[in-house]
Amino acid sequence: MTLTDYLPVYRIRLRTERLELRLPDLDDLVALADQAAAGVHDPDFMPFVVPWTECEPLERGRRTLLHQMSVIAGITPERWMLPLVVLHDGEIVGIQEVGAADIKATREASTGSWLGRAHHGKGIGTEMRAAVLDFVFTGLGADFALSASFEGNGPSEGVSRKLGYKADGIDHKVLNGVRRQDNRWRLSREDWEAHRKHEVAIEGLDAEALAMLGLGGAEG
Repeated sequence: MTLTDYLPVYRIRLRTERLELRLPDLDDLVALADQAAAGVHDPDFMPFVVPWTECEPLERGRRTLLHQMSVIAGITPERWMLPLVVLHDGEIVGIQEVGAADIKATREASTGSWLGRAHHGKGIGTEMRAAVLDFVFTGLGADFALSASFEGNGPSEGVSRKLGYKADGIDHKVLNGVRRQDNRWRLSREDWEAHRKHEVAIEGLDAEALAMLGLGGAEG
C-alpha cells in the first residue's frame, strides 16, 4: 500500500501555465514553513482573522507546520480543507486552501491563501486562485465559491474582483481588541465562466478522491 491508497486526495494535482498545486508531504511543509518564517505580509497590516504571524520567524514556521498537519488530519467527507502547496518553477511559494462542509448539499466551497512576500506582485495569487476555482467548479461540480478579506486588503480584493466575485455582505471580527470589517465575496458558476482566463489541468480526482471529499458515492 502507498500513501495515495490510504489518502486518495494525495493523488490530486492542479496545473496552470506556471504553477502546480498539490497536498504537501513533510519536505513540502518544511519549505512552506521557510516561506512563512521569511514573512508573508506587510507587518503594518494583519490580513488574517487569527494573527498567527505575530511571532518570531522560527515560531511562525513551526505554527505553519503544525497547523497544516492538523488540517490534513481533520479531513472527513462531511467537512474538509485541502491545504494545497503552490509550486512556481519548482519552488514552494505559498499555500492555497479550499474547503467545504456538506458540499453534496450546499454545492459551495471556500478558499483562502497566502504567498511568501518575495513572491508578491507577480500574478501568482490570481493564477493559484484560478486553479482552485477550476477544481471547485469543474472538478467538484459546485455552484458557488466563497472568499473573504479584511477591509483594506487591496491585493486580495483585487484578485476576487478580477476573477468575477461579487460582494456578499460583511462580518465584524475582533482582532487584538479592535473591530475589523471582514468583506465576504461570492462567485457563481456563471460569473466564473465569464471571467475564466487560465487553462487548468486537474489530475487524480478519481472516484476514491471524490468519495473522501463527500462526493461520488459511498466510501469503501
